[in-house]
Amino acid sequence: MMPNPLLDIRIGTMVRANLDDPAAYVRQILPLGFESIQPFFWQTLGGKDLKRLAGEIREAIGDADVTVSSIGVFGNPLENGEVDRGVLAAWETVIDNAHLFGTSVVSGFTGRIRGKKLTDSLPRFREVWGPLAKRAADKGVRIAFENCAMDGNWASGDWNIAHNPDAWELMFNELPDDNLGLEWEPCHQLVYLIEPIPQIRKWAPRIFHVHGKDATVRWDVIREHGVFGRLPFVQMRTPGFGDSDWTRVISELRLAGYKGAIDIEGWHDPVYRGDLEITGQARALDYLKQCRGGSSYLPNPA
Repeated sequence: MMPNPLLDIRIGTMVRANLDDPAAYVRQILPLGFESIQPFFWQTLGGKDLKRLAGEIREAIGDADVTVSSIGVFGNPLENGEVDRGVLAAWETVIDNAHLFGTSVVSGFTGRIRGKKLTDSLPRFREVWGPLAKRAADKGVRIAFENCAMDGNWASGDWNIAHNPDAWELMFNELPDDNLGLEWEPCHQLVYLIEPIPQIRKWAPRIFHVHGKDATVRWDVIREHGVFGRLPFVQMRTPGFGDSDWTRVISELRLAGYKGAIDIEGWHDPVYRGDLEITGQARALDYLKQCRGGSSYLPNPA
């Protein structure tokens, strides 16, 4: 059977690696048709044995044509609290063990000096990520920073500086290492009323991983209440329910030469969450496959 060029961009989902049994969750969702997974840790590893976890996930995938696209570590490695030091240790451990999962991409937040303007974090960013970038390069690993503000902005924040294209310029000027890039998604740009599509053309060489998350900009709320009013002017959405033209997003990614995964980031949609979480993700999976070309119901070309 010839390789399926559709799968140059796989459609998958995120898996909480801090669960008691992440492999059981993988077995539960794979029949829906996901083509990749991104196990991710919230802050620390929580005592997980990565060698054992990797084996359990490989066993759960079995013969299915499913890849581990990347591993996520989401926390603040730039600060010096006990948990923050655990985040930094988690990054080091995951970088060293990414190969056990069959992936060469590790993703997450840059971290940030809390309560300070974004530029105040740049010296610490260089101090922490310079050695991490070298550690990763020595192991053939690329690092992808998610473009999520975590409710921060240019003036202040707690988690991440990599949420704005102006910040990306500053970051990659500080550390131009080829293995430092972005975990990009249109949602976090729409939240700031930034047009996502031109970013793909400009930043494609730095896009190492893509999250499947969208947003709906509520222009009626903006016109009546503004962006700092009582009502939220934007909602994070599961793909298929938001404003982004994912056919165009995927086309631009292909034109730019992106090969990797779009992993759905759930748990944020105001409607399709809780008991409707899997319903929303299943819809997003089929929608993104159709935007890519082909659907859940079309066989792979022989």
